[in-house]
Amino acid sequence: MQIGNGDIPKCGQIPGMQLDYYRFKTSIVEDIQEANLVVSHAGAGSCLEVLEARKPLVVVINQQLMDNHQLELAEQLQADDHLFYSSCSDLGTTLELMDLNKLKPFPAGNGKDFVDFLDEVKEGFGNQINLCRNRGLSPGPPAQKS
Repeated sequence: MQIGNGDIPKCGQIPGMQLDYYRFKTSIVEDIQEANLVVSHAGAGSCLEVLEARKPLVVVINQQLMDNHQLELAEQLQADDHLFYSSCSDLGTTLELMDLNKLKPFPAGNGKDFVDFLDEVKEGFGNQINLCRNRGLSPGPPAQKS
């Protein structure tokens, strides 16, 4: 678990689960390879890295984002049975109820398709913003970077 400058988590022992934490690492590739399950934020790069490593993935969406591209990406990848997604408050329930046997491997070498999908999502946001502007509405402040 990468905690950055946050507080050291006060996690109790969970039978059958080892939780490790660290502040920062230059690469988490080795951690991903060794993991039986990865819980991550829903950034596109993180999703792609874990899915290409063929590891089960649960992504936690950032509900604070204005244009929640993380949610759209997570919804689509869950609909395609490649991962599960959750909010922070529902993570425990998601972990209890998920069936990893339902997950389908992300197609190998599908990076271009993934980028194309992201472009479509981005274009969709652009269309929504333009629609707001065309109607004299403010689309809101720029989205925070994830």
